[in-house]
Amino acid sequence: MGTYLIPGLDGVAYGLLLAIAAAGLTLAFGVGGVLNLAHGTLIAAGGYVAAATSSGTWISLAAAVTLATAVGAAGGGVLAAATARLRGRGHLDQALLTFGVALIGADLLTTVFGADIRRPRLPAALETTLTIAGHPYPADRLAALTAAVVIAGIGYGVLHRTRAGRLIRAAVDDRQMVAGIGVDPRVVDAMVLVASGALAGLAGALCTPILGVGPAAAPTALLLSLVIVVCGGLGSVPGAVVAAIGVGLVQTIGVITIPALAPYLLLGTMALLLLTRRPPLPGVRG
Repeated sequence: MGTYLIPGLDGVAYGLLLAIAAAGLTLAFGVGGVLNLAHGTLIAAGGYVAAATSSGTWISLAAAVTLATAVGAAGGGVLAAATARLRGRGHLDQALLTFGVALIGADLLTTVFGADIRRPRLPAALETTLTIAGHPYPADRLAALTAAVVIAGIGYGVLHRTRAGRLIRAAVDDRQMVAGIGVDPRVVDAMVLVASGALAGLAGALCTPILGVGPAAAPTALLLSLVIVVCGGLGSVPGAVVAAIGVGLVQTIGVITIPALAPYLLLGTMALLLLTRRPPLPGVRG
């Protein structure tokens, strides 16, 4: 049992961080109807900004997380403006546009920040090791897990307890009703894409101390987000959380359990799930 405790904790932490990133993608598609293939680039941008900003103090760390979130939100706003005229023309046009943005963005990030793997400097308290059930565990990973749980709770509260959240969920079910109460659905779409970008930037900032950020970060983040969105159900945030934790556990416990199949476990599990299930994973839409 002790063999799997730390990998299991790592898997849950990793999964919750992925859930923050994937929640933005599933909201963009489920509410705004936008297939955003530049989502991974926004995550990488948040990671690069955090790595460049955090200098080892708590103030710089807070500034890094805030700035990364703001950069992601700004990117989401740009994509909202760029894709607004493509609504109703099918997802292929959106995919081509956002894929082009992703390629340009990834090249710009490499040009500005270089091709090396980068990590932010953390406060000394987060560079230490704690003991959990007799096993050493890095403080920065525990902090990331705690932050992910708090953010997930705040996100649930926003979606289910605020007017903005009710508008988002209403836009999924009946856009005409939203227009009927005097709210332009296009404004809701733009708001969702901005929030999606903010979540991507935030996820990038939280993941970077653990995983680092480099040229492969954007495509990897996009691939994992797409796997989570598809397995969790399009437009389902709770489903995305469940799928993300599953992905995290497959990437940690699965790899140490069946090391010979490590390169194939994630996509193989996804394929098996899609071929054998009928309903999406547990979770309500939106």
